Amino acid sequence: MSDTRRRPRHVGAKLLLLILVCYFLVPVWWLVVASTKNAEGLFAGDGALWFSGFHLADNLRHLITINNGEYLRWLGNSLLYASAGGIGCTIVSVLAGYGFAKFDFRGRNIVFAMVLGSVMVPLTALVIPTFVMMSNAGLTDTIWAVILPSLLSPFAVYLMRVYAAASVPDELLDAARIDGAGELRTFVRVALPLMRPGVVTVLLLSVVSTWNNYFLPLTMLSSSKLYPLTVGLGLWTQLASSNNGGGESLWNLIITGSLVSIVPLVIAFLTLQKYWQSGLAAGSVK
Repeated sequence: MSDTRRRPRHVGAKLLLLILVCYFLVPVWWLVVASTKNAEGLFAGDGALWFSGFHLADNLRHLITINNGEYLRWLGNSLLYASAGGIGCTIVSVLAGYGFAKFDFRGRNIVFAMVLGSVMVPLTALVIPTFVMMSNAGLTDTIWAVILPSLLSPFAVYLMRVYAAASVPDELLDAARIDGAGELRTFVRVALPLMRPGVVTVLLLSVVSTWNNYFLPLTMLSSSKLYPLTVGLGLWTQLASSNNGGGESLWNLIITGSLVSIVPLVIAFLTLQKYWQSGLAAGSVK
């Protein structure tokens, strides 16, 4: 009797899950299909969700050659910002989170409360003050205007603090200190391997956040040579909307460029998935 009652509930849950999967995958499917069409096929109005001619190779060739390889320059900038900002943010967050979790110093709770409270502040609200700071330091319209603000993430510090407290036993650290290991060696040889899933999780989230950042580089940069993909594709969208620089012929390049821009993120997720999943599940059974 109980199995009979549970069966409709399971069917409903699976049906809801299927609907949600379709809801999230349909835009991705449309992006893939639209990237294979030329300008005429893109605006034909029929078969929007299915292939009608395969021009992906032509679109990619045009994409990497337009304006003397402008798209490739933007792609390289995005890779630079995401790697430098993501790795730097991970290092800062790991060190800060470990310090908050394993060291007892005066004002620790107050400082951590300030860090935790800053999570509630929208990032867009900090862009203008950050711009003023960078302008006073003479760093606007440079790569540092994008990289330096990306190094700080209150949420990543909070995540690493919680993860370090849950995954690194104090008894293990005390044993390493009794054996004569210094604080740096204890952190590198004992704590850091135990924190690896959390470190990879923060790295992945930081890279994705920096890669998808639009408002910060839009505000900080004025030279198109320093634009990341987000701002560069936005510039093309403005040109296409105003019918300057190609009109319809530019839209299929924007769509193809959007498809290419998500490939590095997909590769990163697939590569680091096992570490990411284990990092999210840490402490769930304690």
